[in-house]
Amino acid sequence: MADQETQKPRQGNQRGPKKDGEQPRSRNPFGPFTLLLVIGLFISLIFMFNSPTYYGSQVKYSEFLEQLEKNNVKSVVFDGEAIKGEWKEVWERDGQKLQANFNTTLPPMQLEDRSLLPRLKELGVDTKSEPAGIGRAMILNLVLFGMMMAFLWFMIRRNSDPMGGGMMGSFIKSPAKRFQASEQPTTFDDVAAMDNAKLELQEIVEFLKDPTKFTKLGARIPKGVLLMGQPGTGKTLLARATAGEAGVPFFSINGSEFIQMFVGVGASRVRDLFRTAKEASPCIVFIDEIDAVGRVRGAGVGGGHDEREQTLNQILGEMDGFQQGETVIVLAATNRPDVLDPALLRPGRFDRHIAVEKPTKEGRIAILKIHSRKVPLDDEVDLEAVATSAVGFSGADLQNLVNEAALNATRKNQNRVKMDDFETARDRVLMGPVREEVLSDYEKRMTAYHEAGHALIAWLIPELDRVHKVTIIPRGRALGVTQLLPEEERYNIGEKRLHSQLVMMLAGRAAEKLIFDEYSAGAEDDLNRATQLSRRMVGHWGMSEKIGPVAFRQGGEHPFLGKEMHEQRAFSEETARIIDLEIQNILVTAGERATNMLDTNRDKLVSLAEALVSAESLDTKEITELLGQRAGAIEDKKEPAAEQGGDDTSGDNSDETA
Repeated sequence: MADQETQKPRQGNQRGPKKDGEQPRSRNPFGPFTLLLVIGLFISLIFMFNSPTYYGSQVKYSEFLEQLEKNNVKSVVFDGEAIKGEWKEVWERDGQKLQANFNTTLPPMQLEDRSLLPRLKELGVDTKSEPAGIGRAMILNLVLFGMMMAFLWFMIRRNSDPMGGGMMGSFIKSPAKRFQASEQPTTFDDVAAMDNAKLELQEIVEFLKDPTKFTKLGARIPKGVLLMGQPGTGKTLLARATAGEAGVPFFSINGSEFIQMFVGVGASRVRDLFRTAKEASPCIVFIDEIDAVGRVRGAGVGGGHDEREQTLNQILGEMDGFQQGETVIVLAATNRPDVLDPALLRPGRFDRHIAVEKPTKEGRIAILKIHSRKVPLDDEVDLEAVATSAVGFSGADLQNLVNEAALNATRKNQNRVKMDDFETARDRVLMGPVREEVLSDYEKRMTAYHEAGHALIAWLIPELDRVHKVTIIPRGRALGVTQLLPEEERYNIGEKRLHSQLVMMLAGRAAEKLIFDEYSAGAEDDLNRATQLSRRMVGHWGMSEKIGPVAFRQGGEHPFLGKEMHEQRAFSEETARIIDLEIQNILVTAGERATNMLDTNRDKLVSLAEALVSAESLDTKEITELLGQRAGAIEDKKEPAAEQGGDDTSGDNSDETA
């Protein structure tokens, strides 16, 4: 969503709102140091341009002697070892006419030459002498030395206040940007969906507008609010809308901007940020990606004295150091709340935790309407249908979807965005752009049977999502894609559906073996996702009779903190062996079920694959014409129906092969 606020850089000594009758203080741009600097530079320029080297054309001493023998020298002036003078007639050198005046320098061996003056007198040259230039050089050096000393004195004086903008002032000051409310600020009306999050933040807005409403009943508003959610769900937009609703200054900074290679700089920036916020209160301080600085202390291989931990300690101290009556609210956003330090999340600091989830269908429709306000849509465009086909999309994904549709319409030189443009844009977002590789006939057929295996199993098993599109056109990193479209919002998943998803994942590999009697490397991504899913089923969700209702996590709590380097595994080698055998058994059984189902429906597999070879892409309507309606499942008679199969639990509606 477009930001409708005016961004103003944060100034070093920025204060809060002026009191009544207070006159703004004006600084004299021509202070003592500035005036001294200008005078020194003026004197230096005077002496510099009065130097003999800036007098007329510079010639070699040999050329001066040559013109002297030609009696072309009118007058000379000796200035130490420098000679300046005037020609009788202007002459040319290398095709360029020289000036009437000239300057040259006496070589060291000619300084004691006593024959030059008699020769000048003999030729009638007007000869003069000026004091040696050593005095001028000495005065110039003294001026420059004085300017340097004055600069050092000025910087030391400024540096007497550690936070007053001394020699390191601009380096240790917080780089936070201050946003002032404009005539059209971002408000909650500009934020579609996220109703629960807006209700939580509305209380913060009311407190900033009227703190006495809460304090008279003894209530204490949370000092910190942590916005948690996946990337692109609108955490930063929510924080900006909160500031717009409250009509207070809004300071924004990224967590990584605190960190520098110099020890103590991050803590100084934190102190400067909170000091400025207190002066501008009531206000909101927003720290984006706080996990960059707020991760668990002592979890890495280093000690507890690194710059990041010292910066975090300063944040903890500043949030506890707010005095009563200071209406400063700290908002923070992260997509990794599990890695934050517990001291940062305790009451008194970030008291309130708000989960910002991906939007529901109604929320997606509202978001699409907001992002398409400036996009001319064709009458056939059904945003509800677009939202239905975009299950799992975040707000940023939906904005990108509208933008890609507009770009696609622009490429076609259309005046309006049509429904086909949204379909093309969704394929591009989910599956990636079309690649230029040209597959051989054998690779094309193997890819077609691989994708036909995925699609046929998904068509036959009722627990799986509906097949939306199958293509063997290389896109992104995949040679072919089977795209499944969820028909409903899903927040939990059962064991039966998980086994069915495993069957669908391994169906592409099974189809290759069934038709070509060999496996290809194109099933690498299928195997990786199937193995990860089966390991979760056994080790996380207790879906194994041999293992039982026990969770065996392996270094998954803090994946990038270094904590797993010194944590012992909480189960024995024998248990790990049993887990591996159970995972292998689940995958082998799922693969056998996929093979049996494809062998039973071999004619449908062949017809679907050959149609893919011919058309390269099939949608739901074309698949229905080939396979018939998907009403009810064609149960596999050779295997129990609810023991195998599966896909990824993340709800991804595309199945890609490498």
